[in-house]
Amino acid sequence: MTLEGCVVLVTGASRGIGAATARELARRGAHVVITARSEGGLAETDDAIREAGGAATLLPLDLAEAATIDAIGPSLHQRFGRLDGLVHCAGALGVLTPVAHFLPKDWEEALAVNVTASWRLVRSTAPLLLAAPAGRAAFLTSTAPPAAYWGQYGATQAALRHLVQCWAEETRTTRLRVNLADPGAVATRLRRQAFPGEDQSSLRQPAEVAPGIADLCAPTETRHGEVVRLNG
Repeated sequence: MTLEGCVVLVTGASRGIGAATARELARRGAHVVITARSEGGLAETDDAIREAGGAATLLPLDLAEAATIDAIGPSLHQRFGRLDGLVHCAGALGVLTPVAHFLPKDWEEALAVNVTASWRLVRSTAPLLLAAPAGRAAFLTSTAPPAAYWGQYGATQAALRHLVQCWAEETRTTRLRVNLADPGAVATRLRRQAFPGEDQSSLRQPAEVAPGIADLCAPTETRHGEVVRLNG
């Protein structure tokens, strides 16, 4: 499962599953390009990676800003001349409220982060991933069934899965392998926002699901267009 010499982009890497996955990929030898809005959080992830002997490049950005996403692919090409993997961990909960009560700004923000940013990442990085010897892409998602008040998050996750699986069909005859990963219930800030009274000590930690996500970046990975459930 070594990733020596590979360059992997990880979004949402300032905390939680994104940070844990970036550390795991670096442990396997990848040079990770870590991105998130929080520069302080990215610096902490970078410190942990370097303390363990890994290498990282920080790329602070807001995935709601289209121009910054569009520039990722050209920037990586200029800096590294390659991109071997994309792990999209960033996401927004949205507002838990009845569908009839959605505010336009909340709906648009959830779409921007969970769906539009995903499409722009594909658009920006696809040329590099397709040119890689064994390009790999993994997108975090949730496959929880429809539930009251979860319309914003659930609808954007369904759209994300459809978008990614269409891309997988379009690239089926290439060397690129594209999958989704559903980590299930994990102790993250997003889950804490959704269930503020929950005792997270009984949940799996981000570091427990990170290896399963990192596996999807391995050159030996053969799955394609699947939703890989990491529920244990």
